[in-house]
Amino acid sequence: MASVTGAVSCRLFPSASRARISISSPSSSSSLSPLSLSSSFSYFFSPLKCLPTSPFVPHFFLIQKASWMSTVAVASDPSQLKSAREDIKELLKTKFAHPILVRLGWHDAGTYNKNIEEWPKRGGANGSLRFEVELKHGANAGLVNALNLLQPIKDKYSGVTYADLFQLASATAIEEVGGPKISMKYGRVDVSAPEECPEEGRLPSAGPPKPAEHLREIFYRMGLNDQEIVALSGAHTLGRSRPDRSGWGKPETKYTKSGPGAPGGQSWTIEWLKFDNSYFKDIKERKDEDLLVLPTDAVLFEDPSFKVYAEKYAEDQEAFFKDYAEAHAKLSNLGAKFDPPQGIVLDGVTGEKFVAASYSSGKD
Repeated sequence: MASVTGAVSCRLFPSASRARISISSPSSSSSLSPLSLSSSFSYFFSPLKCLPTSPFVPHFFLIQKASWMSTVAVASDPSQLKSAREDIKELLKTKFAHPILVRLGWHDAGTYNKNIEEWPKRGGANGSLRFEVELKHGANAGLVNALNLLQPIKDKYSGVTYADLFQLASATAIEEVGGPKISMKYGRVDVSAPEECPEEGRLPSAGPPKPAEHLREIFYRMGLNDQEIVALSGAHTLGRSRPDRSGWGKPETKYTKSGPGAPGGQSWTIEWLKFDNSYFKDIKERKDEDLLVLPTDAVLFEDPSFKVYAEKYAEDQEAFFKDYAEAHAKLSNLGAKFDPPQGIVLDGVTGEKFVAASYSSGKD
């Protein structure tokens, strides 16, 4: 069945400023980076106007509505969480969907507003991203592909909430591409109705006029600091951007012309399915025109406070991994309501070392 794919930035945090809706297969999700959260320039398009222009969209959501909006668990079952984690690992081995699954988790959590106490009005990791009204937000264009990938796992493990599944998939994806082990906890309670979704506009943009000011405005609202902003930005080591979807990047580079996954787009790093500190090294050096640098990337080495951490991470991968793991875990908990209140901690070890198949070598 065809899926609805929004063409928006392939980054996780933040996204590009333009989006459109197209029809593609779920396999295209593998090219999406985790970091695109939102666009402060969303007035360039209206997702509410765009979606109905395709006759496929109402049909798609009618088919999916019963599954996504089914009765949800109050809290997740630990044994089912462990089994779901193994299924996610198997999924990643064939779909190369690590970037978009990281992005899914971040988008669900990244709507948190520390100035609002009431749950779920405060936003955050509560599973609201499964509802059509939030999927229509410009920042979330294309994330229906990630939901398509995870829905069979959700159907299989009804004792796992959507909020937990999104964060489980995000953390597992980081670990499976060589990233640090993340100390996660589970037991997040799901919202139960689309009326509980946050309003659009809480998420970052890729090309704001004042990048440093914009990043601080968005992330400080979540309760994060400069170190955490820079550390989380390091996840841009994963994924690619496609100009036909986002307006950013090149259609193809020597590093993306043959995959893994669907070929094309422009990556931030040479090995864009490997989690390491090369993002910081490449931005600092800026010697390769085939590697993408957006305004919100460049500012990490321009702003005096951001630069302290960016320089540190470019030199010390171990320090980056430590700070990233802590920041990722913190982000994944934002706004969540846990049952039991202390959460659920899973045992287990990081999966086997991931090796991406058929990287472009950069040579003809």
